Amino acid sequence: MRGRIALVGGDEFQPSCRVMDNVLVEMTEIERPNALIIPTAAAAERPMLAAQNGIRQFDLLGARASSLMALNSAAADDEELTSVVDGADIIYLTGGNPTHLLEALEGSLLLRRMLDAVERGAILAGSSAGAMVMGERMRFRQWGDALRVVPGVAVLPHHERSSKSQTLRDVSVQTAEGLTVLGIDGATGCVSDGDGWRVLGAGSVTLYGAGDWNVYRAGEYFETA
Repeated sequence: MRGRIALVGGDEFQPSCRVMDNVLVEMTEIERPNALIIPTAAAAERPMLAAQNGIRQFDLLGARASSLMALNSAAADDEELTSVVDGADIIYLTGGNPTHLLEALEGSLLLRRMLDAVERGAILAGSSAGAMVMGERMRFRQWGDALRVVPGVAVLPHHERSSKSQTLRDVSVQTAEGLTVLGIDGATGCVSDGDGWRVLGAGSVTLYGAGDWNVYRAGEYFETA
């Protein structure tokens, strides 16, 4: 879909992400934007702490931050609980378990509200698992379909831990079928308004296509098919 999407490779809300997160705040062009932290992916991994870390980070950057504790599919379909999305300027999906996040969001009222928010100009950001589920496909133990918020793309987070040559071999079937695979380092992201991607943060984004890769660093732009 067209809209302002941010894909982050992990380590969200750490001091190393502060400059990157500040760019998201500045992109809203609102003096005190509303930032909504959704720790669904961390439901089994201290989700309150994940939410508090995000609130602390965005409060420090001048936003009004709060959390949406929609930790399962039932909560993601709750009309009253998810209504807070309608007033959010930044919506941030934390890391955690991508399979749980996908199951909770797929076909949910929460997902529809998030996509509606993007249509009206909000920024939808996801880190690690949050970024993985936004692609067309994702790999978690094996390849499977994701939410297609960003069609034609798959995200490999924490890519600083990976060999590029080995990754190219691992994704060869997917890239041959036309999928663009983005290996995103921790504390690094890329943000799009629908017309290409700009890299933010301390590391790099590696774009894997059919038979080759290219590396992009902070301030550089790339396009996906």
